[in-house]
Amino acid sequence: MNERSDKSSHIMNTSANLLGLCFIVLTSRSILSMKGATYIDELTAFAILMFMSSCVLSFISMRRTNAVSKRFENIADFIFFIGLFFLFATTMLISFDIIS
Repeated sequence: MNERSDKSSHIMNTSANLLGLCFIVLTSRSILSMKGATYIDELTAFAILMFMSSCVLSFISMRRTNAVSKRFENIADFIFFIGLFFLFATTMLISFDIIS
């Protein structure tokens, strides 16, 4: 395997794991009856969208030729970073809601 394939597989694996974490956050949020739940729901839903897109693009990157593969890998990497940001924002909202 070349370096690009390894990076794409890492992005796909981590995105899939964080996607599962987002689903856990989304379902457990209703059990905890938190304030600001609509913001948490919206941020989590957006993170789910980002991580799912990153998974799909990483998979496509592993299946394509070098020129196209690199482009999909870079897009997946950027989308993954955006998903991380929204997951971070979600966890901050949850943390402040539990503390207050």
